[in-house]
Amino acid sequence: MAKTDKEQIKQELLMRLRARKNLADWARVCGHEPAKHHKLLIEKLEAVVRGEIKRLAVFLPPGSAKSTYCSVYFPPWFLCQKPRSAILTCSHSTDLAESFGRRSRNLIEDKQTVLNYGLSADSQAAGKWSTTKGGEFFCMGVGGRIAGRRADLGLIDDPVGSREDAYSKIVRDATWDWFQYDFRTRLTPKAAIVLVQTRWHEDDLAGRILATERDEWEVILIPMLAGENDPVGRKPGELLWPEYFTPEMLADAQKDKMVFSALYQQNPTPEDGDFFKKEWIEGNAYDKDDLPPKEELTYYVASDHAVSLNQSADLTCLLPVAVDTRGVVWVLPDIYWQRCDTQQTVTAMIAMMKRRSPRTWWAEKGHISKSIGPFLHKQMREDGVFCYIEEVTPVRDKQTRAQSIRGRLQSGMVRFPKFAHWYGTALLEMLSFPAGKHDDFVDALAHIGMGLDKMVKGSGPRAVSSSGFLRPSNITLKWLKDSDKRVRRRKELALLDR
Repeated sequence: MAKTDKEQIKQELLMRLRARKNLADWARVCGHEPAKHHKLLIEKLEAVVRGEIKRLAVFLPPGSAKSTYCSVYFPPWFLCQKPRSAILTCSHSTDLAESFGRRSRNLIEDKQTVLNYGLSADSQAAGKWSTTKGGEFFCMGVGGRIAGRRADLGLIDDPVGSREDAYSKIVRDATWDWFQYDFRTRLTPKAAIVLVQTRWHEDDLAGRILATERDEWEVILIPMLAGENDPVGRKPGELLWPEYFTPEMLADAQKDKMVFSALYQQNPTPEDGDFFKKEWIEGNAYDKDDLPPKEELTYYVASDHAVSLNQSADLTCLLPVAVDTRGVVWVLPDIYWQRCDTQQTVTAMIAMMKRRSPRTWWAEKGHISKSIGPFLHKQMREDGVFCYIEEVTPVRDKQTRAQSIRGRLQSGMVRFPKFAHWYGTALLEMLSFPAGKHDDFVDALAHIGMGLDKMVKGSGPRAVSSSGFLRPSNITLKWLKDSDKRVRRRKELALLDR
């Protein structure tokens, strides 16, 4: 055998040994040279295999190859280290999970000499296959039933299917229940979990995990534009992976501020707000002495009632406002905003009615008549306190319902009490809307906007012309001629009368 042949064989064997030992070398065999953020990701994935990390959360922008490394390259390499293990991969749809499984399966088939194992003879399906050394892979969509199998590695990649799903509390609750009671129960006691996703909403699967069990998770959060203390050592404002992401791609991503903040910066709450702008709120905040005198104000109240007392539920919000003679809405400081039961809600509503004597009270249909209505009306009769409550049917989505108050805010026609203890919380909720976890304050505020829109504003006394006749708002030639005839006729009648 020639010397060059021996050298080539030696290099080939060294390459195989390195690829089996190091995930970065395995990625190179698969055709990718890891970038800086990939090297950090590889470091953490290798720690998962060693058992040093049991829970890993990966938050990176779309297009950063996070799924390629975590859900395509990692499973075959994991089975190289732990040959008799089972892997469960889940995504928002079974099709996506199967696409990851198909790519991993094809790599094993193509690189079996590198991995030192291959596919078993009956492994044809993309979503279910096994290896010649006893390893297994199976996958399904988030929300699907997982029965009869146990996994040593649980991978969840891209659990949110769309922006609509992310904004739906029903979908978020269902995803959380699936994660707790279906996905986790299919894992062995020592199994690792790797969650890979871009953020859409504060209360998405990642948000709930971080809110309830943050200490158990190792988190990799790498935004498109670096901030302070960047995990891969970039300077603030520096672009991620400039070899791939171009300034044109960045500009396109920044067209929608909320999308960019959530998906690309991994922060579902833009600092300056998206639906409600920070300058609209802070620029119209008032001090105690700014509120007009009572005789110039008309009072209204709107409420958003929580339907649950559990710790993750929204709060009940009773929101009083005063409208001055110019139409400016003054949000009053004495709001009631807390988690409460029916009796506490009724007591708070009666106290608000006594204190503010609102002309109208707006609330979502069903919250009053089908929930607290009987108790409320009984208490109103006993206390001799009465208020007209108008129940509003929620026929549109939350953003559409909030459009009216949004327009008033943009026009500088809404004032907030910056001295109120709840002001900072309300500011954060408005800046987070619609991606925030809670929206009770915004919902109550939206009822104010819609309610005021239905009010008919008085036009005041009509002007009188010099001839003594009521003057229309639009002067026409016909009106002038008719007015002249009326003046001449009145003079003729006066002469005849004398």
